[in-house]
Amino acid sequence: MEIEEIRIRYPEKDEVIGIVEEKLGGAHFRVACTDGKVRLCRIPGAKKRDLWIDLDMVVLVKPWELQPDERGDIVMKYNEQQVRELKRKKLLD
Repeated sequence: MEIEEIRIRYPEKDEVIGIVEEKLGGAHFRVACTDGKVRLCRIPGAKKRDLWIDLDMVVLVKPWELQPDERGDIVMKYNEQQVRELKRKKLLD
């Protein structure tokens, strides 16, 4: 039996995990974050082509320095294995 290593990026002190609630168009999304806030998030220009986001996906969000409770950037998305690991580590409900 092989043990598969799961590579995962955990949130740093200025990042939160979130779940995409709504697609707003133009690479903008409404994301419910684990800190209890709902943020309007965008995919930064450099990542727009590579990062495809859909509803109910788990993403890593970096809140903006200005309006940190309302807006943020989507840094990356988590795959199913990574989501299971986040739940196992109690970082996601």
